[in-house]
Amino acid sequence: MINGSKVLGIIPARGGSKGVPRKNIKLLNGKPLISYTIEVAQKCKIIDRLIVSTDDEEIAEVSKTFNADVPFLRPAELASDTARAIGVVQHALSFVEAEDQTEYPLIAYLEPPSPFRISEDIHNAIATLEANQNADSVIGVNEANQNHPLIIRKIEDGRLKPIWKEAPEGTPRQLFEPTAYKINGAIYAIKRRNIVKGIFYGKEVLPYIMPAGRSINIDDELDWLAAESKLTSMSK
Repeated sequence: MINGSKVLGIIPARGGSKGVPRKNIKLLNGKPLISYTIEVAQKCKIIDRLIVSTDDEEIAEVSKTFNADVPFLRPAELASDTARAIGVVQHALSFVEAEDQTEYPLIAYLEPPSPFRISEDIHNAIATLEANQNADSVIGVNEANQNHPLIIRKIEDGRLKPIWKEAPEGTPRQLFEPTAYKINGAIYAIKRRNIVKGIFYGKEVLPYIMPAGRSINIDDELDWLAAESKLTSMSK
């Protein structure tokens, strides 16, 4: 709870991941990937209730071995390749509020493919959202000038054309303006008032800027190898 507002933490973990099959429970440096998110979120003291939302019985059982609360198995239609996050959050919020007979004005949506976030990231994003009454959400981002829109191209009539506009010739990417940021998937702090209306981000979105080292998001096998390498180097 923060300033009287209860916080619900939701860890979404469907069984049908594609980039890395079964990645949520695949061992990363000896531990299931989902365990990194569970353990960090459990350390965030302003989260009043933390649940794992999954459609998969094996993911549920693995999560429970790390003392995670898995109060239901998510309906199959909310775990398909086309299922949207808003439906997952609405389902979890409705279930938990009915069970607890209380409302959770603030929600932390924490995806397992981000194993390097720390509990302070979660706390600070939620605190930022709570302190800004007009904000609809706070989203984790990191600098992305190496993938700046100025270097992104489309192919038109067989020629490379800028998606946005031409970059000043010879300008190093680190000097591109404005500084670009990408959503890193590590933390989404969102408000109940929008979720019940079918809105996830909303229009007033605040950034929570994180360093690149805590922004690794595992989407494919190369990301997995990068995460393993980082964890190995951290343990030395």
